[in-house]
Amino acid sequence: MQLTDEIRECIIAQVSKTGGHLASNLGVVELTTALYKVYDPSEDAIIWDVGHQCYAHKLLTGRFNQFCTLRQFGGISGFPKRAESNFDCFGTGHSSTSISAALGFAKARDLKESNEHVVAIIGDGALSGGMAFEALNNAGQLGTDITVILNDNEMSISKNVGALSTHLSKLRMQPLYRRVENKAKTVIENLPMGGKTLSRTAEGILHGVTHLIGAKTGIVFEEMGFTYLGPIDGHDIELLSVIFASAKDIKGPILIHVLTTKGKGYEHAENKPRMFHGTPPFEVTNGTFEKKSDGISFTDAFAGTLIEIAEQDEQIVAITAAMSDGTGLSKFAEKFPNRFFDVGIAEQHAVTFAAGLAAAGMKPVIGIYSTFLQRAYDQVVHDVCLQNLPVVIAIDRAGLVGDDGPTHHGVFDLSFLRHIPNLVVAAPSTASELSKMLRLAFNHNGPFAIRYPRGAEPNGLPQIEESEPVVGKGKLLAEGDDVCIAAIGSAVSIAFRAIKLLQENGISAALIDCGYVKPLDNDLIISQAAKCGKLLLVEENSLQGGFGSAVLEMLSDAGLSDISTKLIGVPDRFIQHGAQPMVRELCGISDDQIAQTVIDKWFKDGR
Repeated sequence: MQLTDEIRECIIAQVSKTGGHLASNLGVVELTTALYKVYDPSEDAIIWDVGHQCYAHKLLTGRFNQFCTLRQFGGISGFPKRAESNFDCFGTGHSSTSISAALGFAKARDLKESNEHVVAIIGDGALSGGMAFEALNNAGQLGTDITVILNDNEMSISKNVGALSTHLSKLRMQPLYRRVENKAKTVIENLPMGGKTLSRTAEGILHGVTHLIGAKTGIVFEEMGFTYLGPIDGHDIELLSVIFASAKDIKGPILIHVLTTKGKGYEHAENKPRMFHGTPPFEVTNGTFEKKSDGISFTDAFAGTLIEIAEQDEQIVAITAAMSDGTGLSKFAEKFPNRFFDVGIAEQHAVTFAAGLAAAGMKPVIGIYSTFLQRAYDQVVHDVCLQNLPVVIAIDRAGLVGDDGPTHHGVFDLSFLRHIPNLVVAAPSTASELSKMLRLAFNHNGPFAIRYPRGAEPNGLPQIEESEPVVGKGKLLAEGDDVCIAAIGSAVSIAFRAIKLLQENGISAALIDCGYVKPLDNDLIISQAAKCGKLLLVEENSLQGGFGSAVLEMLSDAGLSDISTKLIGVPDRFIQHGAQPMVRELCGISDDQIAQTVIDKWFKDGR
């Protein structure tokens, strides 16, 4: 079909230039096209789970001319975003939310006595999230009209796991389903559209495609109160359109099981869907990626060090919530398959599972993105820290991550972790420091969180060697008399460049790499702040309740009210998408902005 070919060409061309989510978007081109043949997105509520499969949706809803700005600063988002378009009725970015949101839209429709249709599109990976099951259960109980389209491509960001995934895989392998599906298609094509005939046709699909295959097919959903239709070929627009139209005449909750191929239409993405899930720019003709930046990444440092430690300690186990590649734990899984656990998109379960392992004498580490750790806050508090269990939480992608924008920035973890009793909160400035902290964490008798940024470690920071690393001890990286800058994590290298700019302006600045937000190195910070009388605090985290707030609380407790202070960090607003350096500048976190802040605050009229 010409339209779907053009959509694919457009997606491939754009993502090859700017990076983005490729395989998942290519897999839903026919599904999206058929969906908008039947439903009216200006009237009906169409909600995309996770949202990293929304590119065809955006192209079909008036954003073709803006598509060249995808994921760029000031351009359109890589996810549905309410502020961007009326066709994006609900913003997404984290998984397993679509059915809950759709149910909210459906009940609002019922209460308002309007007649729009409500559709949620959710992938088989996202369906493993507990929130999706909560919503399915509630939808079945309420019995209101809602359509859930299960986009089953046997592929989330990492390989799908769990009993439901196994069940869906078995469903795909049924030798009868394609034969029955084709028969159903032939029957439908020869029947008139509309009225009772259409309703009976849809019911026939249910009994033909479901019950002829086997009694267990779809029973999970039927028992929850859903009418189950499928499995359906997700790349047959004609069949999809008929099924969607049929579903509109069925009352109550409906689940349409659609089978798609991730990366469809682009050979390299079809062959390597995990590699082409979220991609940097690449060469279209051969599918090769641009060369990565020099230097070891924080993720690679974590993965390599963890393997080294685990070789010496058989009690160490690793857990991820469907992010084995992104967190680097796929390397650990290859080395220690029996000590690696991918629990699927289930962050709450991952944390409490780790707590159980720790309580039973193991040494678990959870590899997780900062933005996804937000989903397991209660489990960190109640199941790990309250019981003071030795769980290591390795928090990747902390800080401003860039092109994925506000749904993926990890700028709240210092704020929501540092006030939890028993928890050590560390933030290394280099990959070597991350390695030291990880070793220290496994020797610490209690919960230990280490947060680190996306990308390669910075160059040029002075290495201050310590004979024995100590929890809560920072480092003085530069001596100075006029002003003291205390920074944490990724902000340290930026602040280090800033003190060189200050030196050019005749200002002598001390720099502390604090290393830990909890506990703080009170003695080091107080001694340098008292010496200079001026203290600038820099972090890549929300200013509300973060590192800077912690230092101010400490100074207040110490009675040091005469020290002049200033904070730099992420302000009280959601930061849009864009390249990392650009979004950091939005928050004042660049070397020249830090230097200028010092000058404006304390040295505007000279020293």
